[in-house]
Amino acid sequence: MILINKNFKIVLKFICLSFIFLLLSACQDEKQAALATEKEEKYNVLFLYADDLGINDLSFLGSKYYETPNLDKLAKKSTVFTQGYANSRVCSPSRASIMTGQSTARHGITDWIGAKSGKDWRSHNRHDKMLPAKYEHHLNPEDTTLAEAFRQQGYKTFFAGKWHLGDEGYHPENHGFEINKGGNHKGSPKGGYFAPYDNPQLENKEDGEQLSHRLAKETLQFMETNKDESFFAFLSFYAVHGPIQTQQEKWKKYRDKAEEMGIAEKGFAMERNLPIRQHQDNPVYAGLVENLDDAVGVVMEGLEELGLDENTIIVFTSDNGGVASGDAFSTSNAPYRGGKGYQWEGGILEPFFVYVPNQKHKKIDTPVTGADFFPTLLDLNNLPLLPNQHKDAESLKPLIEGSGDLAERPLYWHYPHYGNQGGDPSSVIRLGDWKLIHYYEEENQQLYNLAEDPYEQNDLASTEVERTQQMHQQLMDYLNEVGAKYPEPDPEFDSKKREKYIKNLREKRMKNLEKRRKNMLSEDFQPNEDWWGSKVTID
Repeated sequence: MILINKNFKIVLKFICLSFIFLLLSACQDEKQAALATEKEEKYNVLFLYADDLGINDLSFLGSKYYETPNLDKLAKKSTVFTQGYANSRVCSPSRASIMTGQSTARHGITDWIGAKSGKDWRSHNRHDKMLPAKYEHHLNPEDTTLAEAFRQQGYKTFFAGKWHLGDEGYHPENHGFEINKGGNHKGSPKGGYFAPYDNPQLENKEDGEQLSHRLAKETLQFMETNKDESFFAFLSFYAVHGPIQTQQEKWKKYRDKAEEMGIAEKGFAMERNLPIRQHQDNPVYAGLVENLDDAVGVVMEGLEELGLDENTIIVFTSDNGGVASGDAFSTSNAPYRGGKGYQWEGGILEPFFVYVPNQKHKKIDTPVTGADFFPTLLDLNNLPLLPNQHKDAESLKPLIEGSGDLAERPLYWHYPHYGNQGGDPSSVIRLGDWKLIHYYEEENQQLYNLAEDPYEQNDLASTEVERTQQMHQQLMDYLNEVGAKYPEPDPEFDSKKREKYIKNLREKRMKNLEKRRKNMLSEDFQPNEDWWGSKVTID
């Protein structure tokens, strides 16, 4: 009996030890699985940023003229935000908002860096009513940029292309990027889109090389070098900013396509201050858009070949609306009103999509802005958020993953300047379906219901008086809270000189634009002699 009890105890002890061993093994396996999951969810980030690309400039968004198969392919597997906005109607402010997670009124870069303000504005001889507000000319070194946030978490960081957020001492390498290929204070490609580039941050390799392709290859090389590391790569194309240029064969392709589609007799109409393009029929610009898409294709194909496509978040958007007025009068955003530089939807509504591995394609109608990328990209990687930095942004992770919605919030735009493209000094608030524009010249408002009137043709300010007053007050309270700067009346304003200036725009400028448009669409259109096998138009 004693022997049986002793054997029983031995067996029981063996069973208990085996159970403990299995339990510890299970816990260890669970811990390793959790670590593996955490590692898998630490994605790389590739941010693709276009310049001056309009809401209708991609074929998947409705263009019948431009061809963008690579961006279409990316969009079809991404979360597409149908009401995704740039934070400004011009470039530098929008770029600063992405880097800081803040509205333009808060970070203070409210115009493209280099634009004149105050009394210096008079040198343009536009005879405007107001003197544009002063603004910051570089990122605040005390801000933690998106690149710095990722670098602090051990990511390799890389920048290629257009920066336009400050001069020496404020370049990408001063704000968190370990490598900078082509980024400086310039807002357009000084040497054009074909080498030699005349860019101190981008060495020339081969005359005639196309700039967007070069930037794509530099980005791909960085990703290949760091394929075994976590990386944050920001590919900021100079395209499709003017001077618009493309290869001769692309010009011919789109010139012939315009003829097949039917060339309208009249190409421009008058907006508030400048003529505005009515049709997408610019063959030079169309070729430049295709060059941009080709470069995106180079990067996407390279990602797949490196085996990184299923471990990399990809963002695509633009910094402001398509250039329909001013600059090269390149494109049309119709039926949306306005374009780059304007306060209407054509100036701020953008292509806006995010690819996250293992997430299905979907469309989201919630209004969002470029500033939201800051917390979103951190959140998607389970990295700590920085709420004291990205004060005007929300993480879009719940929308992308389908786990929740965002509470309704006001969105703000502040542009106390005159745009080269015809826009007026104004500020905007969007709340739900309602959008209010406050104009500083006359201190009046426009109010639109974007759900019923997305093309802003029916101003409801005079009928929705209470709503107009409430939204205006909310807008001004916010601007005052963040220390926004405002334009001031010009004591030297001369209404007769202004009338003469506007008359010249309406008559002489319109004729010149129509003449250039027809010339560019003619079979015998000739390139400039100082080009590397391309075509150009600059106004």
